[in-house]
Amino acid sequence: MDLFIELIITFCAIIGFGVIFSVPKRALLLGGGIGVITWFVLQTGINMGTSTVFATVIASLTAATIAHLLAKKIRIPVTTLSIPGILPLVPGSRAYFTMLSFVDGDYLQGLEYGVETMLQAGAIAAGLVLALSIFSFGKGIGNRYETGH
Repeated sequence: MDLFIELIITFCAIIGFGVIFSVPKRALLLGGGIGVITWFVLQTGINMGTSTVFATVIASLTAATIAHLLAKKIRIPVTTLSIPGILPLVPGSRAYFTMLSFVDGDYLQGLEYGVETMLQAGAIAAGLVLALSIFSFGKGIGNRYETGH
């Protein structure tokens, strides 16, 4: 499928999820835009030959970084933008195929899919935590040693 069409479908899907979960209107289009950027980064990484897990970490870090910057600018919670941003990265089909393989009795294939699913989920978490640590760096320093004098 053409990447441009994939980006349009990604945007529409994220907007749809946003409407279902009552995302504020001012964050709806921004969340969709972040999701499109995230999907583009993921596909670019995969097309450049990196592993899916590494591309997922970079895409998740990108989504979380943009979400932090925009959330601060328009004064909304970061999660309002970071969740739509990481939505395209969620390995839902891999989780489905994991369960299907186990139900069909193909335990080795199920285990392989399960490990891939967990690695991708961990990669999403790693990207989010890395961005959070970058934006939290330096906060609170100096406040630890104040004695209230």
